[in-house]
This record gives sequence, structure tokens and C-alpha cells, in this order.
Amino acid sequence: MKIPTSLKHKPVIVSENYENVDGRYVNHSDAKGLSLGLAQWNDRGKVDISAKVWRYTGEKWSRQSEELPLHRVLDLAILVSRSLLHFREAYRYEHLYDPANPVIDKVGLQGAAMTLSVCTDNERIQEDIRLFSQALSEDDELIGERLAVLSRILREMGY
Repeated sequence: MKIPTSLKHKPVIVSENYENVDGRYVNHSDAKGLSLGLAQWNDRGKVDISAKVWRYTGEKWSRQSEELPLHRVLDLAILVSRSLLHFREAYRYEHLYDPANPVIDKVGLQGAAMTLSVCTDNERIQEDIRLFSQALSEDDELIGERLAVLSRILREMGY
């Protein structure tokens, strides 16, 4: 299925077969494509690049398609990676984290730090963190494959 080019987001680089690789949703995903392109929020004279997940309902392109600035895509990758690292050792804690110190890490970015922590404001955090950990474990192969590819590409880029 071809990603539309007549909408506000202007695709430049596309993956139009994303439903064939969309993790556990493979072959029955509404996410039909991914693209990197010119952001829909661009103003005259200012150009931002964004990443977009294109969703299709079976009849039309969905308003639930998401568009993110590239730095946020990378910030999410940092959040995912650091969370995975936390959960590798989380078994050491009775509650899968230290309730006295729910901060997982502070990642330095742009002269400040992005603080990553367990959401202790969640009233059901004890149950939810166990479900989260279980889901990570069940998706380990899917996530691991993508991390290995990402690692290889980052090494090729010199990182």
C-alpha cells in the first residue's frame, strides 16, 4: 500500500511494507508504513524533519497516524534501551525497583538531564510493573533483533 504524498507530512524516505514486520502485529497491523519526511507543522522558511507511523483502517488513512520530530524518536529509543537495561537487573528488587529511589537514570542531553524513573504516582504500579516486565520478557526476541540491527548501524556510523 502506497503512503499518501498529498497530505501535510511530505514523505521522503519510506517503508511501505511495515505491516509485514510490525512485531507481534505482523500481517494484521493497521500500521501500514513508516516515513521520514518534512513535518506537517512546518512554517514558511522553517523546515523540520519528522518520523511518521501511517495507520490505515481498511477504508481510509487514520487520524491516529503519529508524527514525531526525529529527536523525540531518538529520545524514545533512549528511554526503551535504558528501561531494558533496568529490567535486566530488576529481579534483584522485591518490587522490580527500589521504592526509596525510583529514579532509574539521568541521561545527559543538551546541558541538562532526561530523568528516567518508575512512575510511583501510578496507584497500581506494583501490578503494572510486573505486567510490564513480563511483556518485555515475552517480546525479548522481537526487541533484541531490532536492537542488534540498530547497534550494527550505529557502529557503521561510528558511534
